[in-house]
Amino acid sequence: MQGTVRNIFWIGIVSLFIWTGCKEPLEVLIPKGDDGQVFAIDTQDSEIPYVVIDTRGASIPYEPGVQGQMKIYQEKKLIQTQLIDIEYRGKTSFRLSDKKAFNFETVDDAGEGEDVSILGLPEEEDWRLIGHVVNIPERYIWDRSLMFNHIAYELSNQIGKYASRGKFVEIEVNGEYMGVYYLCEKVKRDSKRIDIKSLNTSSTNLTGGYILKIDKADAGPEHDGKPLSYFLNNWDDDARYTAQNSFRSTYDILRNPITFPAFGSPYHPNLYLETYFMYEYPKAEDITDAQKSYIAGYLDDFETALLQDDFGAGERTYANYIDIGSFVDYFLINELGRNVDAYRISTFLVKDRDGKLAMGPVWDFNIGFDEGGRIPMDDWVINYNNYVNQDAWMMPFWWNRLMEDPIFREAVKSRWTSLRSSTLSNGNLQKLVSDTSKYLQDNKAVVRNYSKWEVNADRTYDQSILDLQNFLSQRANWMDTKIGTF
Repeated sequence: MQGTVRNIFWIGIVSLFIWTGCKEPLEVLIPKGDDGQVFAIDTQDSEIPYVVIDTRGASIPYEPGVQGQMKIYQEKKLIQTQLIDIEYRGKTSFRLSDKKAFNFETVDDAGEGEDVSILGLPEEEDWRLIGHVVNIPERYIWDRSLMFNHIAYELSNQIGKYASRGKFVEIEVNGEYMGVYYLCEKVKRDSKRIDIKSLNTSSTNLTGGYILKIDKADAGPEHDGKPLSYFLNNWDDDARYTAQNSFRSTYDILRNPITFPAFGSPYHPNLYLETYFMYEYPKAEDITDAQKSYIAGYLDDFETALLQDDFGAGERTYANYIDIGSFVDYFLINELGRNVDAYRISTFLVKDRDGKLAMGPVWDFNIGFDEGGRIPMDDWVINYNNYVNQDAWMMPFWWNRLMEDPIFREAVKSRWTSLRSSTLSNGNLQKLVSDTSKYLQDNKAVVRNYSKWEVNADRTYDQSILDLQNFLSQRANWMDTKIGTF
């Protein structure tokens, strides 16, 4: 006798009964949103938003993106539907991680960018979905706590320095549950993000605004449409600097004028000596020759002043070029987080019109805190070059030179002392981690994430939280001791 199927509906779930012959029926629970959307996993009564992305059969490329639909649910209730353009993102993390990250743009029916508020965040069109790195073949995870970026960005915002704001979500993509992600803002020029003046081809005031990056090179529009396999193996493009996408510091990491030509082949023998500044805003394809000349000259004037000033004689002309407070805050957040990618990659610099060069926002902590090696817990990240030999991306000379200035060290000391009695106190640091962990665990998101991505159970989630809290206390206490001598 053939089986029969009957459905019984409740809010947020379907109970599917299958009758087979004369046996008792089998009950299969199918999780659904209140609009009938079937979920890839049962989120139960979780308060953490659940994001369903459907590209309607199209494969997601690295670039350019493909259109899809995004639905956002909370406690299985649909709260937002939005057309998006989505693509993969990242460089090293994209190649190493089986849990891929995404860029997406909110678009209208015509496929044009549309400013939209997501989960209460200010309206914009460019967004990021960041997941922690999981490598299945080699059985390792970066950031088992799932919260490194959130902690760093939240601390920066709490001390008054903008960083990407975001929300924890769980996502599924084309029917596959992908786990816990951080849905956050793309760092870009916008009145609600990096609030600097616009700069276009008709601008006559060349002083700003600019956003630069010290980073691995970006694959340009010439790579649009290449297969995903290309981007999974394009390590050379990370070091492919050109006169179109960047300019080079006049000085090497050892503070000497560079005498060999810029824009050499990827990973040429002297690359480790160089620091390149990528054009982030205006984009490389939009920035004019006059704007390029101005901002390159401004950086050169700053670096020259920094090197030539006689601090002992009270010379600090470099301060005419930079917002010292932003440099101090950038240093403190990245050093507290032992972010080994800071200063030399994933590093933003901003210059507003008629303003000074500012550091930040902070970005990319996926191998920070207690995760990364290279820098011991009891040394500064700015001393990276003492531990790593001829990496393609070494530490620029700026930071050790700044630390030679007693006035800069005093600014660091004053700011650190103030923050340690408030935002960066041990109590606040511990509470931020425990509150975040409780939110993720109470809503069972950690269990669901690691039912998908567990590759090495030697270290539990609870242990990762204790390790993170211990690290923050130890690191902050060590910084107290070192900064106290400034």
